[in-house]
Amino acid sequence: MQQEEKAALLAQCQAQYAAFQAEQLKLDMSRGKPSPKQLDLTNGIIDVLSEEDYLAENGLDCRNYGCLDGLPEAKRFFAPMLGVDPEELIVCGNSSLNMMYWAMSLAMTNGVLGEKPWWKYDRVKVLCPVPGYDRHFAISEFLGMELVSVPMHENSPDMDLVEQLVREDDTIKAIWCVPMYSNPSGVVYSDEVVKRFAALQPKAKDFRIFWDNAYCVHHLTDHPPVQANLLEEAKKVGNENICYMFASTSKITHPGSGVAMLAASEENIHSLKKALSFSTIGYDKINQLRHLRFFGGKFENLTEHMKKHKDLIVPKFQIVLDTLEEGLGDLGIATWSKPQGGYFVSFNQKGYAKRIVQLCKEAGVVLTESGASFPYGIDPEDQNIRISPTYPTEEELQKAMHVFVCCAKLAALDA
Repeated sequence: MQQEEKAALLAQCQAQYAAFQAEQLKLDMSRGKPSPKQLDLTNGIIDVLSEEDYLAENGLDCRNYGCLDGLPEAKRFFAPMLGVDPEELIVCGNSSLNMMYWAMSLAMTNGVLGEKPWWKYDRVKVLCPVPGYDRHFAISEFLGMELVSVPMHENSPDMDLVEQLVREDDTIKAIWCVPMYSNPSGVVYSDEVVKRFAALQPKAKDFRIFWDNAYCVHHLTDHPPVQANLLEEAKKVGNENICYMFASTSKITHPGSGVAMLAASEENIHSLKKALSFSTIGYDKINQLRHLRFFGGKFENLTEHMKKHKDLIVPKFQIVLDTLEEGLGDLGIATWSKPQGGYFVSFNQKGYAKRIVQLCKEAGVVLTESGASFPYGIDPEDQNIRISPTYPTEEELQKAMHVFVCCAKLAALDA
């Protein structure tokens, strides 16, 4: 733009911004939470059990102790979510994040399959694809690990770099992955990439891939991608112990009372179950039974249920994409993802992320802090913002996106 054009646009944006501030908005888009309407889809799970319905198929009284690794029918029901055999699965409590923390802290304190505990090493590193999930990075940082950034490409982390780093450095003990609809960029790992992960030859014998398949059934399209299975591919090359896989129903039923899963090779599962026996006598089997009854014990019913979620949130993603395109599409100052699933849109405007987030906050729209998608909260390019469309109503979201676009323009014009 010519200077006169820029000045006119700046004046227009400043007036629009002042009008937004005068509205005293209170809109929160800081986390990827299901909306109340999404939660309503599963309200029937609360009272799906009758007073007499507390017995598992093997006669176990689910009100009592026992069944450390989950009800047998629950393992059969959830195994297709991660594409594993029931024997390769532990059905846990309500949080997969809790299981990721537990598995990584266990490696720290007790080691992996007989190897030296990680805390006994002078340095322990974890690879962190960026932008990525802030809570993954926070777990590793809390446990004292060194976070090593790996850039994300169109269909994966930089696999050449991943392969080189794990091959050469035995202080690298793990990598975090969200393989389908990565948080926040929406990347879906290609089959070739999954096979390269499966075939990794790390210098550290106790290296593990933390494969968080949180969004594996959260599709925004009628024809979702089908992804190769990491554990299955690892078995083909005799490398089945390399990964831990996680999923949950947290955004499928109710986040506070969902069911989490941990899948791994039978050798890994045997070791993890032994350790688990020292911290619990068993997870909430009544809740597992609720899920089984609500979905009729058929995984295909769960996938059909997810279409109801899709119908509720696709219009919200469209609002985000349409508003960004309408307001910023012809300015050349920003780029954004167009995900096929998951819970986020990843927005990039180099050099201005902090300023945009601050401007939005001062206008009553709360976003995830800039830098959250990077280790230690530091985005070296100050460019990435995670947009979370699911929780607000469509009206609130539309208003929030108008504010966002205005702030993006202001940040670039008023530099």
